[in-house]
Amino acid sequence: MRSSAGRLSLILLLTPFLLWIVLLVLLPHLQMLRVSFQVRESWDTLVWGVEQYQNFFSESYYWRTFVRTGVMSVFTTLLTLLIAFPIAWYIARLARGRARGLLFLACLIPFWASELVRTYGWMILLRESGLFSTWLQALGWVDGPVEMLYNDIAVIIGLVYNGLLFMVVPLVTTLDGMDENLVEAGYDLGGGHLTVLREVVVPWAMPGVVSGCIVVFMLTLGSYLTPILMGGKDSAWFTQQIFTQFITRFNWEQGAALGVLLLFLSSLMVWLGLKLTGQSLRKVMG
Repeated sequence: MRSSAGRLSLILLLTPFLLWIVLLVLLPHLQMLRVSFQVRESWDTLVWGVEQYQNFFSESYYWRTFVRTGVMSVFTTLLTLLIAFPIAWYIARLARGRARGLLFLACLIPFWASELVRTYGWMILLRESGLFSTWLQALGWVDGPVEMLYNDIAVIIGLVYNGLLFMVVPLVTTLDGMDENLVEAGYDLGGGHLTVLREVVVPWAMPGVVSGCIVVFMLTLGSYLTPILMGGKDSAWFTQQIFTQFITRFNWEQGAALGVLLLFLSSLMVWLGLKLTGQSLRKVMG
C-alpha cells in the first residue's frame, strides 16, 4: 500500500511537468517537422515533399548564414567561458562572506531586466553619440564620433553579456564543491599554476563547463533580438531568416524546415560537446 501510494504521489507530481513538455515542446516540434515536409502547390493544396530542404542547400544564402551562425555561436560560447571562469573561481574559492554574495548579485542584477532592455543599454553605450565614443574623443584618441554598432563585434559583445550569468552559475556550483586538498596536492607534487589548472581544476569543473556551454550555446544560437538590433540590417543570423519566412513571407513550410535544421544543429553540437568532453547528459544536468 505504501509503495502504491508513493508511486501515485510521484505520478501526480510529475504530471504537470510532463504535460508542459508534451504540449509546449514535443507536439509543437513534431508539428513543425510535419509542416517542413509539405509543399504548397496552390493556396489550398499541400503535397508531401522535400522541396523546402532542397531550397536550403541550393540557395547559398541559407546555408552560408546557417554555418556562420553556428561558428559565431561556438566562438561566443568559448569567449563567455573564458570570461566567466575567473569570475566563478573568485566567487567560489576566494570571496568570503558578504563579498561573495555581492559579487553573485552583481552578475544577477542585469537579468532583472529583459533582454530587450539589456540590448538597448549596450546600444546606448556603443552608438556614435554614446558613452564610449565620447570618452575616446575626450581622451584625444579619435578625432570624431566612432560608430561601434552594427558589426559582428557588437553582436558578440551583446551575446556574451546575455550569456554570462548562465555560464557563471554552473561553474560556481561545481567549483564550490571542489576539495581544497586536491589543489594543494597538485602544488606539493611540483605542479605550477597552469599545470594545476589543467590537471586538477578543469577536470573537476568539467560538468559545470559543459552544462554552461550547452545553455549559452543554445541561447546564442536561437537569439534574435541581439543580432538584429546590434548587428543592423546587414547582420546575417539564421533566426532572422526563420522569422522572415514565417512572419514576412507567410511561408510556413520553408520557415518550419529552417527551424528543424536549426534544431538539428543545436542537438548535433550538444552531442559533439558531450562526446569530446567524455561527459554524459545525466552527469552534466545533475
